[in-house]
Amino acid sequence: MTNSSCVVVCAGGQARLFTLEPAELPELESGPNLVPREEVSSELVGEHGAALWSDLKTGRNRSAAAGAAHGYDDHRERHAEEYDRRFAQQVAERTLAMAHHRQVRQVILVAHGQCLGHLRQAFQGQFRNGTDLVEVTKDLGKLKPHEIHAHLARERLLPERSGPRRAVG
Repeated sequence: MTNSSCVVVCAGGQARLFTLEPAELPELESGPNLVPREEVSSELVGEHGAALWSDLKTGRNRSAAAGAAHGYDDHRERHAEEYDRRFAQQVAERTLAMAHHRQVRQVILVAHGQCLGHLRQAFQGQFRNGTDLVEVTKDLGKLKPHEIHAHLARERLLPERSGPRRAVG
């Protein structure tokens, strides 16, 4: 089954994978539609404080005897980076499997900042079959599928949705 596009929207430790599908009944339905296919989530990414650490502030500790504070480095940033990289790798693996299975020609990655950087690294050199990888630096994680579709259509990355096609006769 050939499909033209796969869209990956990643934000806050959540990734949603979509495919662009034509309307099943074009005479009655609008289309094409961005259809949710899979979600990948990480309990660790986006909740670096509460999920990973019992002490939410880094570099602070109190001596029980004197009550004086002293600083230390507990390497939280390095651990958080590693969790982010693992999550991006997991997203890339799921996306690659779906892209291969559905024979997509375009993968659109939508993420913001550091998340996009980790995804870029995870996808590097993965598409050798002519599939295009397009990056969009935006946080669209809270949007509904039709809102994501509308945004990507405005950016000319996906076709606009059109109304039902009426039979001419």
